[in-house]
Amino acid sequence: MVKRIGILTSGGDCAGLNAVIRAVTLRAIKQYKWKVFGIKDGTLGLMKNPVDVLELKESNFDGNLMRMGGTFLGSNNKGNPFKTINKKGKQLNVSDIIINGIKSLKLDALIGIGGDGSLKLLQTLTKKGNINFVGIPKTIDNDVKDNELSIGYDTAVDVATNALDMLQPTAASHRRAMILEVMGRDAGHIALNAGIAGGADVILIPEITYSIKSIAKHIDEIRKNGRNHALIVVAEAVKKENGKKAVVKFVDGQVRLGGIGAYLSEKISKLTKAEIRVTVLGHLQRGAQPTHRDRLIASAFGVHAVDLIAENKFNRVVVWKNRGVEDLNLDEIAGKSKTINKNDPLIEVARGLGIYIGDIS
Repeated sequence: MVKRIGILTSGGDCAGLNAVIRAVTLRAIKQYKWKVFGIKDGTLGLMKNPVDVLELKESNFDGNLMRMGGTFLGSNNKGNPFKTINKKGKQLNVSDIIINGIKSLKLDALIGIGGDGSLKLLQTLTKKGNINFVGIPKTIDNDVKDNELSIGYDTAVDVATNALDMLQPTAASHRRAMILEVMGRDAGHIALNAGIAGGADVILIPEITYSIKSIAKHIDEIRKNGRNHALIVVAEAVKKENGKKAVVKFVDGQVRLGGIGAYLSEKISKLTKAEIRVTVLGHLQRGAQPTHRDRLIASAFGVHAVDLIAENKFNRVVVWKNRGVEDLNLDEIAGKSKTINKNDPLIEVARGLGIYIGDIS
């Protein structure tokens, strides 16, 4: 009997998603002669009647798609799949609708690509529906537990590093301090890695506290040593000195992290009299062309996920460890994040380079 597997992307988009969908499709068709179905717009596609799905063929991947950012299947990071909705006078559980959508496809297994939160949601849904599931980690924040590299992270760091490379000459030309605000919901991996690679003078991450006075003092010392400009990188989740998060409310009512760069600019300029400009990278980190490393990891993850299905190994998640692909029990990872430890080797590298990275006791 020909096996039928489904694949969907869940949560925020990132570079490398098309490469992993390609890898799953080619491995399943070429090696096992299976049928592969791409589910549109994450769990939203499963709530439609009929289910919004596309049978994936080798012809879908003409060589260009893996070079593109985002996901051609679409994704979704809104809503609660476990809430109850009223439909024609009946109270319906959204999770039941999603599970019924999966079962209507008569799949032998489902592959879900997501971050720590999405993997937890998909695990809960598939357990409730008794559906065979394999997870693939993707998040630009690189905060999936026990996984060294997630799809999308390398590209995001590359974009942030390039931004610092472009900000440095304009900072020097106008004797300014440039603040670059990067993504990082709970973890500062992007800020720390890009800050070191891009020659930042100050790196602020949510895991380590800081003081405006210490930043101002550091910038003054840079001036005394003869340099007329400075580069500051800050993760969006870094809190204000009073402990409150900086957030932005959008027109559609959503409240998201953002604005810490502007807050720092105002506070630092008052103490240093420095001219400061702020750049917020935002979704540029998500939509870039994937780096070679993201394409490689995506390809390795996709192949391994299909092989796990062939071996009837489910409730697993593929991870990158020890310079290769492994798989772990999803129970150990789903919903758990990986933040930066104060003893992280890169913290010591930053301090060794004279970068201010917070008030570490």
